[in-house]
Amino acid sequence: MKNIVFLILISLFATSVNAKTYEPIEKISILGKVIDNDTKQPLEYATIVVKSLDGNIVTGGITDVNGEFDIQVAKGTYNISIEFISFKTQTLLNKDISKTTDLGVIYLQLDAQALDEVEIIAEKSTVEIRLDKKIYNVGKDMTVKGGSASDVLDNVPSVTVDVEGNVSLRGNENVQILINGKPSGLVGLNGTDALRQLPSDAIEKVEVITSPSARYDAEGTAGILNIVLRKGKALGFNGSLTANAGNPDNFGASVNLNYRTKKVNFFNSTGYNYSNAPGNSSNKTTYFDDNGAITSYRDEQTTYERENNRFNTTFGIEYFLSDNSSLTGSVLYRKSDGEDIATNINSLLDADYILDSTYERIELESDLDETIEYSLNFTQDFKTDGHKLTLDFQYGKSTEDSDAIINTNDENNFTDEESKDILVQADYVLPLGETAQFEFGFKATLDELTTDYRVENYENGAFVNDTDLSNLLNFDQDVYAVYTQYGKKIDKFSYLLGLRSETTDRKINLVETDEVYNKKFTELFPTVNLGLEFNDTESLTLGYSRRLRRPRSWFLNPFESRTSETHVRKGNVNLDPTYTNSFDLGYLKRWDKFTFNTSMYYNHSINNIEMVQTEEYRDVDGEQALVLITNPINLSSQDRYGFEFTTNYTPFKWWKLNNSFNFFKSVTDGEYAGINYDSDDVNWYTRMVSRITLPGAIDWQTTGFYMGPNEGAVSKRESMLMVNLAFSKDIFNENATLALNVSDLFNTRKRESTTYTETTISKGEFQWRERQIMLNFTYRFNQQKKRERPQGGGFDDGGGDEMFKA
Repeated sequence: MKNIVFLILISLFATSVNAKTYEPIEKISILGKVIDNDTKQPLEYATIVVKSLDGNIVTGGITDVNGEFDIQVAKGTYNISIEFISFKTQTLLNKDISKTTDLGVIYLQLDAQALDEVEIIAEKSTVEIRLDKKIYNVGKDMTVKGGSASDVLDNVPSVTVDVEGNVSLRGNENVQILINGKPSGLVGLNGTDALRQLPSDAIEKVEVITSPSARYDAEGTAGILNIVLRKGKALGFNGSLTANAGNPDNFGASVNLNYRTKKVNFFNSTGYNYSNAPGNSSNKTTYFDDNGAITSYRDEQTTYERENNRFNTTFGIEYFLSDNSSLTGSVLYRKSDGEDIATNINSLLDADYILDSTYERIELESDLDETIEYSLNFTQDFKTDGHKLTLDFQYGKSTEDSDAIINTNDENNFTDEESKDILVQADYVLPLGETAQFEFGFKATLDELTTDYRVENYENGAFVNDTDLSNLLNFDQDVYAVYTQYGKKIDKFSYLLGLRSETTDRKINLVETDEVYNKKFTELFPTVNLGLEFNDTESLTLGYSRRLRRPRSWFLNPFESRTSETHVRKGNVNLDPTYTNSFDLGYLKRWDKFTFNTSMYYNHSINNIEMVQTEEYRDVDGEQALVLITNPINLSSQDRYGFEFTTNYTPFKWWKLNNSFNFFKSVTDGEYAGINYDSDDVNWYTRMVSRITLPGAIDWQTTGFYMGPNEGAVSKRESMLMVNLAFSKDIFNENATLALNVSDLFNTRKRESTTYTETTISKGEFQWRERQIMLNFTYRFNQQKKRERPQGGGFDDGGGDEMFKA
């Protein structure tokens, strides 16, 4: 099957490169230069919009550093508008473009009435709310300067990142994370760690998609987060340099470079970071006999020291084969070298809380992670606007070598992982008239993972392999998908109907014990998206999709964690996918200074994966002790429903407010090992972001996050409050920015929970990272910070209906 996929890929590329058989449209140029009427200086980043006579956007562009533009367009008659922030728009009506046309010098005059609004719209807002998605612009959030992708995601509306780095969308951890619209090696073998290694400076924006169309993978019952990396678009050479330093130790530097001509675009993003992040956890367990009387206590205190050196770079070339076709190739390399020290102090006390014994367990773990990924994209535009073929190929290889030495019982353990991933994808879009669109495509994702896990115990003067714990796991998962969808707009009503088929072939082999677990299945995933646009400021959407959650490799891996001997985690090779039917009703309303976006949603899941806890007596430090084992199972069915809203409010030109609120309820029905796991959980959280411009043009941003308490069938979680603070000042004629930010100002970002079993009550607290203070300096060259084209009206918005955009 893999050979067939390669043959298809080669055939498609060969066909597409010889694209002349499709007779691509002949285009001509519209030239001109835009000048400030008062200063007679060229206006860089002025927006040129070319519209048909019926008002539909055909294409567009922006001016370069000299105020000049060169836009390719088919022959015809157009209305052409020239726009720039705080300037009056100039429109050329019924312009006959039958040959290459030079519009000459166009003078724009300052719009005095718009000056009060210019301060507000000159920069992209931190959060843009659109009909089908929310877009979070990273560059305007000062609290993530010098941070990572995890810090970025933790500030996105509808998204939360817990203290262990797990990402959730609307409270659901099963979210698909994409890089530039595709799975990527930047997410790596361990997605949580990889997101902490990707610097925030490399990210341009994050798209939140809660009702994906059939074009997207069915993976991710909560939806999709698409991280879009920076890639310059302006002609010439431009870029930025960033350096940061923080306490606890956190030092880094990054560079983003771009050089573009009319035929070639070169881009590079490179970053290095060193950090030493202290953390801590505690666990206090009370043991009971069958009559409910206390028999003993166990008190565990663990401190973490995590030292990491991280390097990542991406280099790419975009070559414009013609006016309507391009070939883009890129190489990504990521390396992380870390050393973690976990010190676990375990105290055993009797029923009267008198100390019986104490022992210390120190785990010294070293990790070396490397990823290299090659990507190739071909894009062909045809005669009709929107008629497009795209082909993608991606190959990635990742290795993660982890060695751990445990002092207490002279134990060593080693985990060596290697993954190879191949992606082949083709998407074809065919407009049908001016208001309809047909699309189909296919995708193959081929993943191989090998995990070599070895545990060695010190016996008779030498380390000996523990065959009861050591094993070799081979995990192969191939997913083959085809999809089609059709969309149409009828006056103010739009619909997009799609169907996706995915075949999953999963093979697991535990080599040492000769165990084989294979599963193969094919499922259909329909999608429906409806939209009603009442007017330019008010819209209603309704979406349905069927999605699934495939168990990740770390959920399937049965090897036990070794940090604590009395609290163990492991995977389950027999897990099945979770299937979810999702419904989403959204409403969007805009006023002059206020935007309100809300949605109600409902998800019904079967084969829901939950973490359960079992008990087992084992020898611990020479004595029999009760060990709590946590592992995932397909426990239950689950109904989740809730509502959320996001608001943007600008009461004054110097003060911007963003707020998001999410309330959801989960009803779980399940039983395991005689224990009833039925639960009726209520969860809610809210986030407020305030940005104030102080005298001296100093920006002050405060972000507050509060998560309400939660209680389930066998556990409960306390509430959590976190506050981030940042100050920013532009210097060197706005070519540089100096920012100071404090993450977790009150050092309260901790998970506090209580878990119940028949014979134990366990109270735990976990803090992955303590308060962080960062100083960040960014210098931009050949870039203008505030001269960005306005959002929501240019050619980049697709020039068509948002409903048809995946």
